[in-house]
Parts: sequence; structure tokens; C-alpha cells
Amino acid sequence: MSSITIKEFYQEILGQTCPDIDLFLTENINKDIGHFNVFDISEIYRACKSKPEMPYNRRTYYKISLIKGQNRVEYADKVIHIEDCAILFASPKVPYNYTNQCENQSGHFCVFTKDFLPTAKIGMELDNLPVFSPQSDFIFQISTEQFQQFEAIFMKMHEEIKSDYLYKYDLLRHYVMELIHSGQKLKPILPIENNKTAASRTTTLFIELLERQFPIENRSHLLKLKTPADYAGILGVHVNHLNRVLKETTGKTTGEIIGSRLYQEAKMLLSQTQWNISEIAFTLGFEEVAHFSNFFKKHSQLSPQQYRELQLV
Repeated sequence: MSSITIKEFYQEILGQTCPDIDLFLTENINKDIGHFNVFDISEIYRACKSKPEMPYNRRTYYKISLIKGQNRVEYADKVIHIEDCAILFASPKVPYNYTNQCENQSGHFCVFTKDFLPTAKIGMELDNLPVFSPQSDFIFQISTEQFQQFEAIFMKMHEEIKSDYLYKYDLLRHYVMELIHSGQKLKPILPIENNKTAASRTTTLFIELLERQFPIENRSHLLKLKTPADYAGILGVHVNHLNRVLKETTGKTTGEIIGSRLYQEAKMLLSQTQWNISEIAFTLGFEEVAHFSNFFKKHSQLSPQQYRELQLV
């Protein structure tokens, strides 16, 4: 599953309605300020021939959506049905599926890269903010009055991004933070779950998180998710629940699936790189070479060095 960059996001959503996309991005993406843009949902729907949807993917950007209309959002083992007004805070670490359920859609959304809100400007890591934390729910049901309050902020964004004010991006950062802090005061929508589809969805998201870490392309590429508990934490489920679901859907435990994928990657690194055994062990998350050697022998009956030598014959 390929990553969806900010450029691909524009191409996916705007398609042929934005033929000057390359020029637009060249002029608007600046390494010093990151990237930011804001959209009117009703205008997007009028411009697009097909209904815009957000399938599961690896987003490399953050997105705040103010939604009015019937919609369905799936993430982890949860299904959220939005009946009227809601606000959604999406981060690259939480894969989700967004599907509209009616023709009459309105609202606004803004997208921005991590560089747009650097740590020094918000006082903490962006991913540690409650609305963007993988452990938190990120969809909030709101009243019509609250919708209007959030919309007022988006309207200021629309007005400001079109201006030629020299410091407009400082103002836009302020508006983004106003959305974030206002959102963190809200209560998330309670999910409606179906056991069968929830199990399938959890399995799909687990596999995506697992595959997202591969292939390992350089020695500094270290695995961030190593244990079943690491994956359960990102998916927002108990580790025992994750293990039970994967056992039901795949016949294997969480640890067995992780171990099998590590073994496949280890074989590739041993046969296709000149890295020494300790470097391979380190990138795969083993603190001791002996632990890696025991792990590899358990799967192949060979030591890493013996396996490498056989590949050279």
C-alpha cells in the first residue's frame, strides 16, 4: 500500500479540476512554513464528477474536517455513523476510511504537513496532542451552534489564505490551533460495531501498520512497532483482543504474524545487502545479536551466517 503525499492528495481529490497542480504546489510549499491549504466541501462536491471518498491509505499529512451531512467513518475496530454535524481530526498515524452517505454534503477541511506546526510553536509534539494521539478517538459530534462556531474559524482561514498579508501563515497557524483546542474540549462519537466486520477491519489495519515499516532500506531505518502491545496501542484495542481477532481471522497469533514478517525481512537483508549481522539485528529491533541468531534459527534451522553463505553458493 503506497503512501499518499500532499501532492497525491490534491490529485486524488481535485483531479482534472486543478490542472495547474504542479505549479500550485511549487509556489505554495515552502520548507520554512510547511504546507497548508483549506477547502470548501460543497465546492469540491460540485467540481467532482464522482463522490470524494477517503480509502484506507498511509497519509503523510494532517487533516481537520468540519462535516455536515450523513457519513460513515471506519478505523481500528470501530464504525462511526455521522448523522448531521461533526468535526474530524486525522493524523498520519491513524488510518481510516471515510465514505459519504448522502448527496447533500457541506462544510470545510484544511490539510497541513507536520512542518506547518513545528514543535517549538505548539509547545509539544503534534502527535502527542490528544486529538491526534493514536490512542484517542478523533471524531466529534457537534451541535448546529458548534458547527457555526467552527465554521467561523474556517471562514477566516479562507479569507486569510487568499490575502497578500506578509504574515498570513502565522495567523493560519493560530486558526489551526484554535480548531485543535476547541476540538479537545469535545466528547467523541460512540462507535457502532459489528463483530464480523470489526474483526476484518482490525486485521486489515494491523497488516497495514505492520507492512508500513517495510522494506528496510538503510541502516538507520529502525522499527518503531516491535511487540503486539505496540500495535494494539496504535489500533486502540487491548492486546488480548487484538490477539484473539487475528487468531480468528488468520489462524495465527499477533506475535506469530510479526515474527513471520521479521523473518522474511531478515532473509532479504541477509541475501541482498552487505550489512553485517549485527547491523541487520539492530534494524530489526533486536538489542543483542544472540537474540537475533536464536530467532532466525527458530524459523530456518540455520544461523544468519549459514543462511547468507548458502545464498552465495
